[in-house]
Amino acid sequence: MRPINTALCSYGMSGKVFHAPFISVNPNFNLYGVFERTKNLAQERYPNVKTFRSLEEILADEAIELVVVNTPNITHYEFSKMVINAGKHLIVEKPFTTTVAEAEELIRLSKDKNVIISIYHNRRYDSDFKTVQKILNEGSLGDIVEAEFHYDRYNPGLSYKTHKEVSTAGVGSLYDLGSHLIDQAIQFFGLPKAVQADLDAHRPNSKVSDYFDLKLFYPSHRVILKSSYYVREPLPGNILHGKKGSFIKSKADIQETELIAGKMPGTASWGIVPDEEKGLLHTEKDGKVIKEHITTSRGDYMAYYDAMYESIRNNKPVPVTATEGMLVIKVIEAALKSNNEKRLVNL
Repeated sequence: MRPINTALCSYGMSGKVFHAPFISVNPNFNLYGVFERTKNLAQERYPNVKTFRSLEEILADEAIELVVVNTPNITHYEFSKMVINAGKHLIVEKPFTTTVAEAEELIRLSKDKNVIISIYHNRRYDSDFKTVQKILNEGSLGDIVEAEFHYDRYNPGLSYKTHKEVSTAGVGSLYDLGSHLIDQAIQFFGLPKAVQADLDAHRPNSKVSDYFDLKLFYPSHRVILKSSYYVREPLPGNILHGKKGSFIKSKADIQETELIAGKMPGTASWGIVPDEEKGLLHTEKDGKVIKEHITTSRGDYMAYYDAMYESIRNNKPVPVTATEGMLVIKVIEAALKSNNEKRLVNL
Protein backbone atom coordinates (compact mmCIF):
# COMPACT_ATOMS: atom_id res chain seq x y z
CA MET A 1 0.00 0.00 0.00
CA ARG A 2 1.04 3.59 -0.56
CA PRO A 3 2.78 5.46 2.27
CA ILE A 4 0.79 7.94 4.33
CA ASN A 5 1.58 11.56 3.47
CA THR A 6 2.05 13.25 6.83
CA ALA A 7 2.42 16.88 7.87
CA LEU A 8 3.72 18.33 11.15
CA CYS A 9 2.21 21.48 12.64
CA SER A 10 5.54 22.61 14.07
CA TYR A 11 9.25 21.84 13.95
CA GLY A 12 10.33 22.57 17.50
CA MET A 13 11.66 19.87 19.80
CA SER A 14 8.57 17.71 19.40
CA GLY A 15 8.66 17.76 15.62
CA LYS A 16 12.42 17.61 15.30
CA VAL A 17 13.02 14.91 17.93
CA PHE A 18 9.89 12.82 18.47
CA HIS A 19 8.11 12.79 15.10
CA ALA A 20 10.17 13.66 12.02
CA PRO A 21 12.87 10.99 12.57
CA PHE A 22 10.31 8.18 12.79
CA ILE A 23 8.12 9.38 9.94
CA SER A 24 11.15 9.90 7.68
CA VAL A 25 12.65 6.41 8.11
CA ASN A 26 9.41 4.43 8.22
CA PRO A 27 8.60 3.23 4.67
CA ASN A 28 4.89 3.33 5.47
CA PHE A 29 4.99 7.12 5.89
CA ASN A 30 6.14 10.08 3.87
CA LEU A 31 7.22 13.25 5.68
CA TYR A 32 5.33 15.41 3.22
CA GLY A 33 5.23 18.79 4.91
CA VAL A 34 5.96 20.95 7.96
CA PHE A 35 4.33 24.15 9.15
CA GLU A 36 6.98 26.83 9.85
CA ARG A 37 5.88 30.46 9.86
CA THR A 38 9.16 32.02 8.76
CA LYS A 39 12.01 29.47 8.78
CA ASN A 40 12.87 26.43 6.68
CA LEU A 41 14.60 24.29 9.30
CA ALA A 42 12.84 21.07 8.31
CA GLN A 43 13.96 21.44 4.69
CA GLU A 44 17.56 21.80 5.83
CA ARG A 45 17.34 18.35 7.43
CA TYR A 46 14.85 16.78 5.02
CA PRO A 47 15.32 18.42 1.56
CA ASN A 48 12.20 16.85 0.02
CA VAL A 49 9.81 18.14 2.66
CA LYS A 50 7.37 20.89 1.72
CA THR A 51 7.20 24.02 3.92
CA PHE A 52 3.80 25.46 4.73
CA ARG A 53 3.29 28.94 6.19
CA SER A 54 -0.12 28.25 7.76
CA LEU A 55 -2.25 25.39 8.98
CA GLU A 56 -4.86 26.38 6.40
CA GLU A 57 -2.31 25.64 3.63
CA ILE A 58 -1.74 22.16 5.05
CA LEU A 59 -5.45 21.44 5.27
CA ALA A 60 -6.02 22.61 1.70
CA ASP A 61 -3.47 20.14 0.32
CA GLU A 62 -5.43 17.06 -0.73
CA ALA A 63 -2.32 14.88 -0.83
CA ILE A 64 -1.98 15.04 2.98
CA GLU A 65 -3.78 12.27 4.87
CA LEU A 66 -2.38 12.63 8.39
CA VAL A 67 -1.62 15.76 10.42
CA VAL A 68 0.37 15.85 13.66
CA VAL A 69 -0.77 18.61 16.02
CA ASN A 70 2.43 19.10 18.03
CA THR A 71 1.86 22.69 19.07
CA PRO A 72 1.41 24.35 22.50
CA ASN A 73 -1.21 22.67 24.70
CA ILE A 74 -3.65 25.56 24.54
CA THR A 75 -3.89 25.19 20.73
CA HIS A 76 -4.63 21.46 20.65
CA TYR A 77 -8.41 21.78 20.65
CA GLU A 78 -8.61 24.54 18.02
CA PHE A 79 -6.07 23.00 15.65
CA SER A 80 -7.45 19.47 16.06
CA LYS A 81 -10.96 20.67 15.26
CA MET A 82 -9.67 22.29 12.07
CA VAL A 83 -7.87 19.09 11.04
CA ILE A 84 -10.92 16.91 11.68
CA ASN A 85 -13.22 19.27 9.77
CA ALA A 86 -10.81 19.03 6.84
CA GLY A 87 -11.32 15.25 6.84
CA LYS A 88 -7.74 14.34 7.71
CA HIS A 89 -6.53 11.78 10.25
CA LEU A 90 -4.97 13.23 13.35
CA ILE A 91 -2.18 12.64 15.88
CA VAL A 92 -2.34 15.03 18.83
CA GLU A 93 0.56 15.50 21.20
CA LYS A 94 -0.31 14.89 24.82
CA PRO A 95 -2.20 16.31 26.59
CA PHE A 96 -5.10 15.75 24.18
CA THR A 97 -6.91 18.94 25.22
CA THR A 98 -7.13 21.19 28.27
CA THR A 99 -10.65 20.08 29.28
CA VAL A 100 -12.81 16.97 29.10
CA ALA A 101 -15.54 18.94 27.31
CA GLU A 102 -13.13 19.82 24.50
CA ALA A 103 -11.99 16.19 24.19
CA GLU A 104 -15.54 14.87 24.08
CA GLU A 105 -16.46 17.35 21.34
CA LEU A 106 -13.49 16.31 19.21
CA ILE A 107 -14.32 12.63 19.67
CA ARG A 108 -17.92 13.22 18.50
CA LEU A 109 -16.72 15.28 15.56
CA SER A 110 -14.18 12.65 14.47
CA LYS A 111 -16.94 10.03 14.35
CA ASP A 112 -19.09 12.31 12.23
CA LYS A 113 -16.20 12.96 9.84
CA ASN A 114 -14.98 9.33 9.93
CA VAL A 115 -11.40 10.23 10.78
CA ILE A 116 -8.98 8.65 13.24
CA ILE A 117 -7.64 10.48 16.29
CA SER A 118 -4.65 9.17 18.21
CA ILE A 119 -2.93 10.82 21.16
CA TYR A 120 0.85 10.73 21.22
CA HIS A 121 1.45 9.23 24.65
CA ASN A 122 4.84 7.97 23.52
CA ARG A 123 6.01 7.08 27.04
CA ARG A 124 4.02 3.85 26.73
CA TYR A 125 6.89 2.80 24.49
CA ASP A 126 9.62 3.70 27.01
CA SER A 127 11.89 0.96 28.34
CA ASP A 128 10.84 1.32 31.98
CA PHE A 129 7.10 1.39 31.18
CA LYS A 130 7.40 -1.80 29.15
CA THR A 131 9.46 -3.46 31.89
CA VAL A 132 6.93 -2.63 34.61
CA GLN A 133 4.11 -3.77 32.35
CA LYS A 134 5.85 -7.13 31.90
CA ILE A 135 6.30 -7.56 35.67
CA LEU A 136 2.62 -6.79 36.28
CA ASN A 137 1.42 -9.05 33.48
CA GLU A 138 3.48 -11.93 34.89
CA GLY A 139 1.94 -11.45 38.34
CA SER A 140 5.36 -11.54 39.96
CA LEU A 141 4.33 -9.26 42.83
CA GLY A 142 0.92 -10.73 43.61
CA ASP A 143 -1.92 -8.30 44.27
CA ILE A 144 -0.60 -4.73 44.17
CA VAL A 145 -0.84 -2.79 47.41
CA GLU A 146 0.96 0.42 46.40
CA ALA A 147 2.70 1.80 43.33
CA GLU A 148 4.69 5.00 43.04
CA PHE A 149 5.82 6.62 39.80
CA HIS A 150 8.10 9.66 39.46
CA TYR A 151 8.92 12.04 36.64
CA ASP A 152 11.55 14.22 38.28
CA ARG A 153 14.27 16.50 37.00
CA TYR A 154 16.65 19.16 38.25
CA ASN A 155 15.74 22.28 36.30
CA PRO A 156 15.29 25.33 38.54
CA GLY A 157 15.25 27.89 35.75
CA LEU A 158 12.23 29.10 33.80
CA SER A 159 11.71 27.74 30.29
CA TYR A 160 12.83 29.82 27.33
CA LYS A 161 9.52 28.77 25.75
CA THR A 162 7.33 31.57 27.04
CA HIS A 163 4.08 29.67 26.39
CA LYS A 164 5.17 27.15 29.05
CA GLU A 165 5.43 29.83 31.74
CA VAL A 166 2.11 31.65 31.26
CA SER A 167 -0.60 31.02 33.83
CA THR A 168 -3.36 29.78 31.55
CA ALA A 169 -5.29 26.60 30.79
CA GLY A 170 -3.18 23.57 29.95
CA VAL A 171 0.10 24.95 31.29
CA GLY A 172 2.23 23.47 34.07
CA SER A 173 3.95 20.22 34.95
CA LEU A 174 0.70 18.40 35.69
CA TYR A 175 -0.30 18.74 32.03
CA ASP A 176 3.21 18.31 30.59
CA LEU A 177 4.68 15.54 32.75
CA GLY A 178 1.68 14.44 34.77
CA SER A 179 -0.20 13.43 31.64
CA HIS A 180 2.47 10.77 31.02
CA LEU A 181 2.27 9.38 34.56
CA ILE A 182 -1.53 9.44 34.66
CA ASP A 183 -1.71 7.60 31.34
CA GLN A 184 0.76 5.07 32.73
CA ALA A 185 -1.33 4.51 35.87
CA ILE A 186 -4.53 4.09 33.85
CA GLN A 187 -2.83 1.61 31.52
CA PHE A 188 -1.62 -0.44 34.46
CA PHE A 189 -4.61 -0.22 36.80
CA GLY A 190 -7.56 1.43 35.05
CA LEU A 191 -9.32 4.67 35.96
CA PRO A 192 -9.05 5.43 39.71
CA LYS A 193 -12.09 5.90 41.94
CA ALA A 194 -10.82 9.15 43.45
CA VAL A 195 -7.92 11.62 43.36
CA GLN A 196 -6.15 13.70 45.98
CA ALA A 197 -3.64 16.26 44.73
CA ASP A 198 -1.10 18.79 45.94
CA LEU A 199 0.37 21.24 43.39
CA ASP A 200 2.89 23.99 43.93
CA ALA A 201 5.31 26.35 42.19
CA HIS A 202 8.85 26.13 43.58
CA ARG A 203 11.00 27.90 41.00
CA PRO A 204 11.66 31.60 41.60
CA ASN A 205 9.14 33.79 39.76
CA SER A 206 7.27 30.77 38.41
CA LYS A 207 3.64 31.52 37.53
CA VAL A 208 2.77 27.89 36.85
CA SER A 209 2.88 24.73 38.94
CA ASP A 210 6.16 22.83 38.67
CA TYR A 211 5.51 20.31 41.45
CA PHE A 212 2.74 17.79 41.95
CA ASP A 213 1.97 14.94 44.31
CA LEU A 214 -1.10 12.91 43.30
CA LYS A 215 -2.63 9.98 45.13
CA LEU A 216 -4.96 7.83 43.04
CA PHE A 217 -7.40 5.67 44.98
CA TYR A 218 -8.36 2.20 43.78
CA PRO A 219 -10.51 -0.36 45.63
CA SER A 220 -7.56 -2.40 46.90
CA HIS A 221 -4.48 -0.24 46.39
CA ARG A 222 -3.10 3.26 46.00
CA VAL A 223 -0.99 4.83 43.25
CA ILE A 224 1.25 7.84 43.92
CA LEU A 225 2.41 10.10 41.09
CA LYS A 226 5.09 12.70 41.80
CA SER A 227 7.15 15.25 39.92
CA SER A 228 9.50 18.02 40.98
CA TYR A 229 11.97 20.29 39.20
CA TYR A 230 14.26 20.17 42.25
CA VAL A 231 15.50 16.58 42.28
CA ARG A 232 19.23 16.69 41.62
CA GLU A 233 19.82 13.09 42.65
CA PRO A 234 17.55 10.80 40.61
CA LEU A 235 15.13 8.61 42.53
CA PRO A 236 13.73 5.32 41.25
CA GLY A 237 11.00 6.19 38.80
CA ASN A 238 9.01 3.03 39.44
CA ILE A 239 8.33 1.56 42.88
CA LEU A 240 5.77 -1.22 43.21
CA HIS A 241 4.79 -3.27 46.24
CA GLY A 242 2.54 -6.30 46.11
CA LYS A 243 1.46 -9.00 48.54
CA LYS A 244 4.23 -11.28 47.28
CA GLY A 245 7.05 -8.82 46.68
CA SER A 246 8.44 -5.55 45.37
CA PHE A 247 9.91 -4.19 42.14
CA ILE A 248 12.15 -1.13 41.95
CA LYS A 249 13.16 0.34 38.60
CA SER A 250 14.87 3.52 37.47
CA LYS A 251 13.10 5.78 35.00
CA ALA A 252 15.51 4.86 32.25
CA ASP A 253 14.92 5.18 28.53
CA ILE A 254 17.67 6.06 26.10
CA GLN A 255 15.57 7.01 23.07
CA GLU A 256 15.12 10.72 23.81
CA THR A 257 18.83 11.12 24.54
CA GLU A 258 19.74 9.40 21.27
CA LEU A 259 17.24 11.46 19.28
CA ILE A 260 18.48 14.76 20.70
CA ALA A 261 22.02 13.69 19.80
CA GLY A 262 20.87 13.24 16.20
CA LYS A 263 20.78 9.44 16.09
CA MET A 264 18.12 8.02 13.79
CA PRO A 265 15.86 5.12 14.83
CA GLY A 266 16.16 1.70 13.29
CA THR A 267 19.70 0.75 14.29
CA ALA A 268 20.46 -2.61 15.88
CA SER A 269 21.09 -1.03 19.28
CA TRP A 270 18.09 1.30 19.22
CA GLY A 271 16.25 1.55 22.54
CA ILE A 272 18.58 -0.75 24.47
CA VAL A 273 19.54 0.72 27.85
CA PRO A 274 22.74 -0.12 29.77
CA ASP A 275 22.82 -3.15 32.08
CA GLU A 276 23.18 -0.95 35.16
CA GLU A 277 19.57 0.16 34.65
CA LYS A 278 18.20 -3.29 35.42
CA GLY A 279 15.25 -3.39 37.77
CA LEU A 280 15.32 -5.12 41.16
CA LEU A 281 12.71 -7.82 41.77
CA HIS A 282 12.40 -9.06 45.37
CA THR A 283 9.57 -11.56 45.59
CA GLU A 284 8.51 -15.15 46.14
CA LYS A 285 8.54 -17.86 43.49
CA ASP A 286 7.61 -21.49 44.04
CA GLY A 287 7.80 -21.06 47.80
CA LYS A 288 11.24 -19.45 47.73
CA VAL A 289 12.13 -15.82 48.34
CA ILE A 290 14.21 -14.55 45.43
CA LYS A 291 16.02 -11.31 44.74
CA GLU A 292 17.15 -10.78 41.17
CA HIS A 293 17.86 -8.07 38.62
CA ILE A 294 15.51 -7.86 35.64
CA THR A 295 16.77 -6.81 32.22
CA THR A 296 15.12 -3.65 30.96
CA SER A 297 12.79 -4.08 28.01
CA ARG A 298 13.74 -2.38 24.77
CA GLY A 299 12.18 1.01 24.12
CA ASP A 300 10.55 1.49 20.73
CA TYR A 301 8.70 4.67 19.72
CA MET A 302 8.54 3.35 16.18
CA ALA A 303 5.99 0.80 17.35
CA TYR A 304 3.55 3.69 17.78
CA TYR A 305 3.86 4.74 14.14
CA ASP A 306 3.70 1.14 12.95
CA ALA A 307 0.42 0.74 14.81
CA MET A 308 -0.85 4.05 13.47
CA TYR A 309 -0.25 2.87 9.91
CA GLU A 310 -2.14 -0.35 10.55
CA SER A 311 -5.00 1.64 12.02
CA ILE A 312 -5.32 3.96 9.02
CA ARG A 313 -4.68 1.45 6.23
CA ASN A 314 -5.99 -1.82 7.69
CA ASN A 315 -8.59 -0.75 10.24
CA LYS A 316 -6.57 -2.17 13.14
CA PRO A 317 -6.83 -0.75 16.71
CA VAL A 318 -5.67 2.83 17.20
CA PRO A 319 -2.45 2.81 19.28
CA VAL A 320 -3.64 5.44 21.80
CA THR A 321 -7.30 6.28 21.40
CA ALA A 322 -8.90 9.68 21.86
CA THR A 323 -11.00 8.19 24.67
CA GLU A 324 -7.83 7.13 26.48
CA GLY A 325 -6.47 10.63 26.04
CA MET A 326 -9.72 12.07 27.40
CA LEU A 327 -9.50 9.91 30.55
CA VAL A 328 -6.11 11.46 31.31
CA ILE A 329 -7.71 14.92 31.14
CA LYS A 330 -10.51 13.69 33.40
CA VAL A 331 -7.96 12.81 36.09
CA ILE A 332 -6.14 16.12 35.58
CA GLU A 333 -9.38 18.06 36.04
CA ALA A 334 -10.09 16.12 39.23
CA ALA A 335 -6.55 16.78 40.47
CA LEU A 336 -6.88 20.52 39.85
CA LYS A 337 -10.19 20.55 41.72
CA SER A 338 -8.68 18.57 44.58
CA ASN A 339 -5.77 20.98 44.88
CA ASN A 340 -8.00 24.05 44.75
CA GLU A 341 -10.55 22.73 47.24
CA LYS A 342 -8.06 20.82 49.42
CA ARG A 343 -10.07 17.61 49.41
CA LEU A 344 -10.50 14.17 47.90
CA VAL A 345 -12.37 14.27 44.57
CA ASN A 346 -14.33 11.28 43.29
CA LEU A 347 -14.27 10.32 39.63
